[in-house]
Amino acid sequence: MKPINLKEKHNLFNAHWHPHQIAVVDDMQVILAKLKGEFVWHAHENEDELFQVLKGTLYMQFRDRTEVVQEGEIIVVPKGVEHNPMTKNGEVVHVLLFEKLSTAHTGGVQDKLTKTNYPKI
Repeated sequence: MKPINLKEKHNLFNAHWHPHQIAVVDDMQVILAKLKGEFVWHAHENEDELFQVLKGTLYMQFRDRTEVVQEGEIIVVPKGVEHNPMTKNGEVVHVLLFEKLSTAHTGGVQDKLTKTNYPKI
């Protein structure tokens, strides 16, 4: 039980779209990731997903709109809702995610960006 410095943890990796687990809370995991460019359209049929923007601006695309999530804000994507996170103009966005341990990275979609193993840092 020690404090976790999010900036220090983000400095431990450079890969984009590759989640890193920093903590587990019951059956939920706390994840850090760096995002750049466009991800992949996907949904999580049985899990909600929380994104907190720590640095930069995240554009959360939904089929009917795009929500702009600024630094210091969160967005919750409800289970079953198709979404596609993205950044613009080459910006690297730092996010914290909170989701169930069972949440598959890209839901039921397999893509070159899909990760099945989240390093613990």
